[in-house]
This record gives sequence, structure tokens and C-alpha cells, in this order.
Amino acid sequence: MAGPARYPLLDSLRSPADLHAFGTAELTALAAELRDFLIHTVSTRGGHFAAGLGTVELTIALHHVFNTPHDRIVWDVGHQAYPHKVLTGRREQLGSIKQKGGLAPFPHRAESEYDTFGTGHSSTSISAALGMAIGAQRKGEHRHAVAVIGDGAMSGGMAFEALNHAGTLPVNLLVVLNDNDMSISEGVGALSQYFARILSGRAYSTLREGGKKVLSRLPTMRELARRSEEHFKGMVLPGTLFEEMGFNYIGPVDGHDLGALVTALKNISELKGPQFLHVITTKGKGYAPAEADPIKWHGPGPFDPTSGTIFKEKAAGPSYSQVFGSWLCDVAALDERIVAITPAMREGSGLVEYSRRFPDRYFDVAIAEQHAVTFAAGLACEGLVPVVAIYSTFLQRGYDQLIHDVALQNLPVVFALDRAGLVGGDGATHQGSYDLSFLRCIPNLVVMAPSDENECRQMLFTGTTLSQPSAIRYPRGLGTGAQIVAEMAALPVGRAVVRREGRSGLAILAFGTLLSAARVAGERLDATVLDMRFVKPLDEEAIRKLALRSRGLVTIEENALAGGAGSAVSEALEAAQILLPRLSLGIPDRFIEHGSREDCLEAAGLDTATIVARITRWWEALSTTGARSVAGL
Repeated sequence: MAGPARYPLLDSLRSPADLHAFGTAELTALAAELRDFLIHTVSTRGGHFAAGLGTVELTIALHHVFNTPHDRIVWDVGHQAYPHKVLTGRREQLGSIKQKGGLAPFPHRAESEYDTFGTGHSSTSISAALGMAIGAQRKGEHRHAVAVIGDGAMSGGMAFEALNHAGTLPVNLLVVLNDNDMSISEGVGALSQYFARILSGRAYSTLREGGKKVLSRLPTMRELARRSEEHFKGMVLPGTLFEEMGFNYIGPVDGHDLGALVTALKNISELKGPQFLHVITTKGKGYAPAEADPIKWHGPGPFDPTSGTIFKEKAAGPSYSQVFGSWLCDVAALDERIVAITPAMREGSGLVEYSRRFPDRYFDVAIAEQHAVTFAAGLACEGLVPVVAIYSTFLQRGYDQLIHDVALQNLPVVFALDRAGLVGGDGATHQGSYDLSFLRCIPNLVVMAPSDENECRQMLFTGTTLSQPSAIRYPRGLGTGAQIVAEMAALPVGRAVVRREGRSGLAILAFGTLLSAARVAGERLDATVLDMRFVKPLDEEAIRKLALRSRGLVTIEENALAGGAGSAVSEALEAAQILLPRLSLGIPDRFIEHGSREDCLEAAGLDTATIVARITRWWEALSTTGARSVAGL
């Protein structure tokens, strides 16, 4: 880590309160130090990168003007919050971010009093900050509430729901739009800075409110004045929409000009009512490779900060996302009805090649999961075959639409659920722990869990052949190395496959990629291993037959135990009136925090060694005692 000679201003900070005494020159110098520190620290471990570089000056300005943590700052999603973590006492721990026992990847209330709201999913900041502002108002406390939201997150409907609500309330709320998807030329920038200063100033505010009072008894003149003001601002500013929603719009402001930011924020801090500050930033600012390709540098692994070379481990095979992307291209070439939908996750879901080859059949709907699901339902109504590529944790946001708009109407929409199970570094907000539980209770829906890459490919194809909705859930990361069969064939729905015949009387039922651990246990204990493949419909006949010739049964799933696949097996056995000692292995009833995927599996007791050990202890105890159930193992 850096010494005093390299980062003298950073080293001098004991808390964000120290920033109040800094002048513009010192703040600017601090920004340079902070940016350099981020580049060299993140390069050693990887992590969210480009977004944080773009918010260095904004973060400094916010902590300089506002009295944090008394004043509340809520960061939307939190990709851009690394500078905030550094300035709020976590500089020495930044190199541990996303690692087991290290800093959380996103703002986390339990980690710091400066993290006023836990984030990780998009478009929540305005709602949370509004709640904080009203809470302070109700308690008679004078504090500011600030929501910092990116232009990408503004594409989420929840952000506009919050704006629509906030604009109707006499509450002191500041929404800062961090807009990094456009640039301002020098001429327009200078003009916009002028209007930003004017529109955020006390004189303008006084004239504006005073004028309203004077004209309040002259409705015709009042309306004329309002229209004239909006027409004037609409000619030079993109804020008419936010003004109509009840906000006082200010900006655009150059988000890398600390003098302009500080002036605007100080002026706004003295204004009453809902305020909207539009800030223009450059994602990846100050690091040329990240500025040139902010998507590539959104969350890189370790890299050489001098050359810009990202170090990548040599992959033993394709990831499940790549398997999906390759399959989608293959099936789209054969069937013109195939249409792909993603809620702003083209790269993560493996859709880059498909988007290039089939642009007229590719729809990125932005961060709008609810719309993505119902949009797919509409496509299915017209005979198309929509494939919704979505992370398991993000489908939670479209649950009502999944039930009401897809399943209730029995529409053949295919849901490709990436990042199902434990995902690793992004932590609790991104673990796909619940999809089997919340999917299997929905009528008409077929739910599949492949055990390897080839089975994943065949299940995806199976989904496109059905006349009902289906979901195929697969994990993050590399596959098992299974040989992929190019030919696609539909699997018989609801049929399990025996992967190993055993003679010990122990049956192991595996759902998904934990089949590999089940095989290891099966070999050690001479157990029969069943690859269930389908969570719904469940192969109840295979379960009954196996249970009747077994002395104990184990289920394994990378999903929450509560209401998951193991629960489905227990329900089936109970319905068949079969009493059998059972052990259910899955994600326990707690949130699994960040670390590598292997760390997360170990924390949940789902790494191969722990699975084998737990089954062995349970089976040996059962065999020794002859008990009908064995607890505490």
C-alpha cells in the first residue's frame, strides 16, 4: 500500500469531516491521489472499477459539502462506491473487497455508519433517500438526504415511481443523476455551468418562489409565467421532465470540476423541497483503457496498471454463460421464431455474439425486469419463442409478472436463469439462492436444473419445444468439462436419470451441478445416485421406486432448503405414505456473504468435501443405530 510521500492528502484524512476545511485546490489534488490509489489498489485484486473512477470528484464534493453520516448519502447499486469507502475509513481494507472476510462489494450498513443503505440491486436509492428524508422530518431533525443514481439505473421503473412520489411532497430531498453516457463540449459546458450556478443560487430561488406568491391571485399570469420559465429552461436544459414531476432541476454540471460541483451542492443545500442535480461524468475517468472501453473495465480481474493488461486465468472450458450464448446462436439459426431479451446484462449473460448476428431479434430492455417478463409474454402471444436471459437474483423483481402475465396464461416463454445458486464475490445481494423455492410453486411452469454443460444445452432446447413456460437454472462460472453434443434433442419432461447404481441401500438425489459431489459420495458409500434434472414436474415414480428399496435418502441442491427441491421430494414421499430417513442438503436459512464461489459453497456446507463428510456421518450413524431418523448431522 502507498506511503505518506505518495498520498499526503489521503494520509492526512481521519474522517470525511476533515474535507470541510479543504479548498478547491486541495480537493482537486486529493482527487488525483484518490484516483491513483484506486487504480493501483484494484489492479491487485480486481473489482468494480470504471464506475468508481468516474465518481471520484462527486464523492469528494458530497463529503466536503454535507455533514456525513448525519446527512444521508445513498449510492444506487454501489458499483461507484469504492471512493466513498476509501474516504470513510476503509482505505487500508480496500484490497480485501469481495474477498472472504473482506470489505463488502457494495455499501453495507453493518460495515460502516457512512453506508446509510445497503445496495446491490439497481434503482432503489431515491425510494430509500425519500424514506430517510421523511423520517428526519417526522422526528424534527435537520438533515439532508441525497440519492446518487446513474443514468443506467434511471432506466428502472422503480426510480421513476420514487420520483413521482417525491415530487408531490414538501420534503428536502436531493437526487444526483450521475450521467456518464454523454459528453459536454467546452462551449456547451461553459453555458451549462452558468445556468447551473444561476438556477441553484439563492437569488433565483427567491425570485422564483416570490414570483409565484405575487402571481398566485392572477391564475392566467401565473400559468403564463410557469410556461415561460419552462420554455426557457427547456431550450437549454434537459430538465423539463423532472420539473414536471415536481423537482427543481439544476445542471448539467461537469462532474469532474470540483469547483462547479461544490458551488452547486452548497447552493442546493440551502434550498427547500425536492432538488434534482444533473452531473455529467466519464466512466473510467483518468485511466485511458477504462475510458476507451468502460464495459470491459466495469469489473475487471487483476491487471497491470501500466500496460492495461487484464490477467485472466486460462479457462479449462466454457462457462455456463458461454454455453448458453453458443446454444442461443445455434437455435436462432434454425428457428426464426427465437427472440432474445435481456434486462441490461448482454455481456454477463453471454449475449454479445447473438446481438451481433441477430440484431433484429435481440432486445435489451435496460434495467426493467418487470417489463422484460411481460414483454416476453406479449411476444409469445404472437407465436414467437422468447428467451429471457436473466440472472436468478434479478428475476425476483419480475415475480408478479412471471405469475400473472406468463404462467397464468400458460405462455411458452423460456427463462434462462444465469447465476443460480452461490455466485461468489458479489455477495448476498447477488446469490441466486431462492429460485427453485419461488418457481416450483407456480402452476404450468417447468423447472429444470442441468448437471453439466451438455445437459444445460439440451434443457434449453427442450424449453423451446414446450407449449408452456419453462425455466432452466444454471450456475456462475465454468462447467464440469463435459463434452457438448452439437445435436439438440428435447428431453422427456419430468424424467430423472440414474447415474450410478449402488447396493448399500443409500439413495442420493442430486438437483443440478452438485451431481459431481453426489457421485463422489456415491462411490465412497456405494450409493445409488439419481440425477433429478427436473424440479417440476418431479419424477415421483422414480423417487417412489428408489425409496421403496432404500434404507435412507439424501437430497442435494444449491438452493435454499426452505421450500426447495428437497422439500418437493419430502412432499412426494409423504403423499405416497413412504416413511424413510432423509437428509436434505442445501443453502441454510441465512444470507451467505461474499468471497469466491468456492468460499460461498464452503460457507453453506455445499463444497464436495463437506457434502461427502456430512452424508458419510449421517449414513454411518443411521447404519449403526438403525434409527428411522438421525438429527444434528
